[in-house]
Amino acid sequence: MPPPIDHDGIDRLSRRSTLVRAGGIAAVALGASSLASETADAGEQSALACVLAPEMTEGPYYLDGDKVRRNITEGLPGAPLSLRLSVLDASTCKPIKAARVDIWHASAGGKYSGAESNDTVGRTFLRGIQHTDAKGLAIFKTVYPGWYPGRAVHIHVKVHVGGDEVHTGQLFFRDSFTDAVYKRAPYKTRGERSMRNSDDSIYGSGGSRSLLALSTAGKGYVGAISMGVRRS
Repeated sequence: MPPPIDHDGIDRLSRRSTLVRAGGIAAVALGASSLASETADAGEQSALACVLAPEMTEGPYYLDGDKVRRNITEGLPGAPLSLRLSVLDASTCKPIKAARVDIWHASAGGKYSGAESNDTVGRTFLRGIQHTDAKGLAIFKTVYPGWYPGRAVHIHVKVHVGGDEVHTGQLFFRDSFTDAVYKRAPYKTRGERSMRNSDDSIYGSGGSRSLLALSTAGKGYVGAISMGVRRS
């Protein structure tokens, strides 16, 4: 059974705000071709700006104590996705070293690990923690998330700095990019997804500022965004 919708009062919304790149898109200068013209040239890097964006609901599937690991796939099928998540200081836009970045998302089949409603209690796939390097960068190796009824495609994220939780949010994908990815196996066997970004109430509360910049890289994809946070 697919997981239920993870909003409508399931979690309290934090009042903290986070900062992301203007428009929510972090430029990716990786030299890879773009599947949907999503990348920006290196000149945009100098146009970095920080704008306030609302926090988003944690959802019902967060598990404290995830493993510290870069590769969170556990051998599950799906299109390879490298996530490059940067954390910036809100007051200076400078990178924060040793921030703890925690992500979790649905499998290609639309299920979360560790969830009774998904019959995955005790499993830990597609969950993990990384600490940012001196450049404020945390990198994860995962697969492109699948869809489930009632939500647009997304990834959940938390950021801790110095032991304090400073951001809870969700990362989104442009629909045109997802449409292209879902023509691949194993996604294409599941039929058409039930919700796009424009119909998702959580996306409507700031998702346009939490869009990953996406590009192709070999047989997989790269998604990147910079998140600025207040340290307390």
